[in-house]
Amino acid sequence: MQAIIMAGGKGSRLHPYSALFPKPLMPLGDKPILEILLRQLRAANVTNIIIAVNHLRHLIEAFFGDGSRFGLSITYSVEDKPLGTAGPMGLVLDKLEDNFILTNGDLLTSLDIGRMVSDHLESGAAATIGTYRRELRSEFGLLEVDDSMRMVGYREKPTYQHLVSMGLYVLNRQAVQRWLVPGEYLDMPVLMQSMTQADMLVRCHQQDCTWLDIGRPEDFALAQQIVERDPEAFSPRKTV
Repeated sequence: MQAIIMAGGKGSRLHPYSALFPKPLMPLGDKPILEILLRQLRAANVTNIIIAVNHLRHLIEAFFGDGSRFGLSITYSVEDKPLGTAGPMGLVLDKLEDNFILTNGDLLTSLDIGRMVSDHLESGAAATIGTYRRELRSEFGLLEVDDSMRMVGYREKPTYQHLVSMGLYVLNRQAVQRWLVPGEYLDMPVLMQSMTQADMLVRCHQQDCTWLDIGRPEDFALAQQIVERDPEAFSPRKTV
């Protein structure tokens, strides 16, 4: 199995730290986030990695090299300009396998990636999205009114649960290639919606796992606390 990792972003939500380090190199315990992800991918029988780089790419390339010390073969695809979260695939389309993983370089989860790949292959999906059920709390009390602005209800800081994308996908190359143009900007939400509108099978995959959006300072701080308590919290799960 093969994976392409999106590691070209500037990580602006973590400034000023990400001005010195690309976000995938931000440390969690004694490892950068991207190393944790690479070890998880290797445990899921991924052996070939393409890392799409731009911002401070020389640091990523210097740290991970050709991937041999992780039991991987790593190559790099350089974005001369930002291409979004899907556009970099257009530069390496001829190098991608029939089915492959696409993931953000700052993905932090305990999800069993191998299990997700198996689910994708067994379903015959064009795309499978890794999802997580997240609770969102309103900062405000919400008023409900009728057409004459008469109050009919009041909900004090309600909470909602939604499925959100984790930034992890398993994709079929033939299914996605019609939307990919080398050097053109494209984001994953646009691609997934385009595929759905074309009546392709786009599935959502969910597991009982941990997932944190480490681009949010509060999630990054929580990740540090988790790893301090349990250094193996995000160690890879072995694929059966």
